[in-house]
Amino acid sequence: MRDLRIAELDQDPSGTLRRLYAWMYYTRTTDNHILDLFRQGQLKGTVTGGQGNEGMIVPLALLANKQLDVVSFTHRDLGGHLIWGGHLCQHLNQYFANAGSPTKAREGNIHHGDPANRSIPMISHLGIMCSTVIGATDSQRRLGRPAVGFAFFGDGASSTGDVHESMNLASLLSLPIVFVVENNGYAYSTPVSEQFAPGTELWRRAAGYGMEGFSVDGTDVEACTRALGAAIDKVRATSRPVLIEAHILRLRGHAAYDTGDYHKPGELEGFAARDPLPKMRARLVAAAGASSVDQLEAELTGYIDRCIQLALPTPRPDPAGMAADVFAPAGPPLPWVPSLASDATRRQEPPETLTLAQALTRGLRKILSERPESLLLGQDIGTYGGAFRVTEGLIRDFGRARVLNTPLAESACTGYAIGLALGGHRPIEEFQFADFATEATTQITLNAATMHFRSGAACPLVLRLPCGGGIGLGSFHSQELESLFLSMPGLKALYPSTPQDAFNALLAAYEDDNPVLLFEHKGLYRRGKQAVAWDPNYRDIWQPRRVRQGDFATLVTYGEMTHLATEVCDYLSSEYEATFDLFDLRALAPLRLDAIKASLARTRRLIVLHEGRRTHGFGAELVAELAETDFASLRAAPLRIASLDLPVPFAPELEAVFRPNRDRIIEQLVAWAPF
Repeated sequence: MRDLRIAELDQDPSGTLRRLYAWMYYTRTTDNHILDLFRQGQLKGTVTGGQGNEGMIVPLALLANKQLDVVSFTHRDLGGHLIWGGHLCQHLNQYFANAGSPTKAREGNIHHGDPANRSIPMISHLGIMCSTVIGATDSQRRLGRPAVGFAFFGDGASSTGDVHESMNLASLLSLPIVFVVENNGYAYSTPVSEQFAPGTELWRRAAGYGMEGFSVDGTDVEACTRALGAAIDKVRATSRPVLIEAHILRLRGHAAYDTGDYHKPGELEGFAARDPLPKMRARLVAAAGASSVDQLEAELTGYIDRCIQLALPTPRPDPAGMAADVFAPAGPPLPWVPSLASDATRRQEPPETLTLAQALTRGLRKILSERPESLLLGQDIGTYGGAFRVTEGLIRDFGRARVLNTPLAESACTGYAIGLALGGHRPIEEFQFADFATEATTQITLNAATMHFRSGAACPLVLRLPCGGGIGLGSFHSQELESLFLSMPGLKALYPSTPQDAFNALLAAYEDDNPVLLFEHKGLYRRGKQAVAWDPNYRDIWQPRRVRQGDFATLVTYGEMTHLATEVCDYLSSEYEATFDLFDLRALAPLRLDAIKASLARTRRLIVLHEGRRTHGFGAELVAELAETDFASLRAAPLRIASLDLPVPFAPELEAVFRPNRDRIIEQLVAWAPF
């Protein structure tokens, strides 16, 4: 049985003790066998055991509602994985990294989860996972399900900013999250005395976030079970978070390779004396008899041994399909009303003249009107309408549940959005400036971007990034970050340069089942108006757009530089009678370059123009991909035109020198190849 209710401790004490002990023994024995297999060379990498943590994680997992609740287990929580679901052979296959691994051997030992059943796979940045649990739990609640979320982290991770951001966010949104600090006294080898001021009790931090907090002794299984059960019931009923500091043991080192020689004399012996497993065994022997306990242990040990023998000969993993699994597959287009608005009677309305910002607002309004699973989140996007007023009026029409003002906590809010996406919602997160997305780099590049590859779960999430310079905002509000983020696999990216493309890009990004970065150049938000109409081919935004046609060279660019490049092409055509094939890339990832490669085969000259800095800039990747196969056929070396390798300067006179401009682009082109 994988479930437990508190009342059973009194109604059937012997049966309940047997259930608790069975799962604890099963967990401990499996952990020990895994350690032995590692030492025998049967397992690669390393293993991190939970020996000593069973007295807390087993009752908590039994008490949770496996049909509703959300969890992200950590390194010490094998018992939780076993109870939550899946055959032991599946879990062993994960450790063996073989063909039966639930992650297809793409993720290490206990990092796996079961997203389909709301067990979110962890990443090693443990504090990061708290906010993902919050988002997935909120998704359940928004669907009318009385779920509770369980966010685990150690005493070491409790010092990370994400844990504090997450506790504040859960309290602010009044979400039913049980935060559990698994305090075993050590962060790897660093004792709590070197992590916190003397006398620090971690559970007392709860008061700073307006939530209840308390501690439990994870070596006293019955008392711990009662305390956890009462807390879970209260959180489920009140939808208020709680912080529990669980004092547990780490009977072995941090991982298999840890010698533990940093322990104080006699400390490990003291841990062994407090081990909850033999104490529970003694209680069960007293209640049910030694022979009954011996028989139970023999059955479980035999079962574990048989599973190991089944898992050992499982074939090694097949590398086929890895590249295809970086992204979730494309689904059919959503059934949009064929109109800029969402009124089905307005099917033949004429195009509207809009700025790029207005086109984005139209797109957001359409999404909120037609897609009940959608919601917006970001700083100041509510009453104020966002830093650039793109969300103006939306909170009035759709309410705070759909247009969510967030605190200054980019990492936790992005993790929250990831959790919502895993739960079936499709969030759109606005960053005030693209620069501030660096606060959420781990969430974006290591959590969201890798989700499908390592777990098979789709993560439909749009991240709106107001970017670019030219308007005098200096180094912290003007960055072009595409080369930073897109050096990590699993992210898609669109960068529209026109109002029509911005509207199309928002719809295309929204319906994609992957995290999509939507770069929005601030200088284009209100740079004139253009006709915008419903475009049934809005998905073409994933392909480059030919802006000008010519023979002299192939010029590739995107974003605001598209407008500069157009001016340059028109000038050179007029003054030098040199015409260019000018492409607006539009989609930066995945790159679809067939049309551009065909152009380059004809013109045999390549120019790449972008606003980001030249060294390590996105243009280097474009040049490499476009020229590496037919370099010998080119008439000239590829030309890269980009910003200087400097932080973005503030004064207009300095920024004008930093960024590409029309005259300098012309000078570089004329110097590069005579017309």
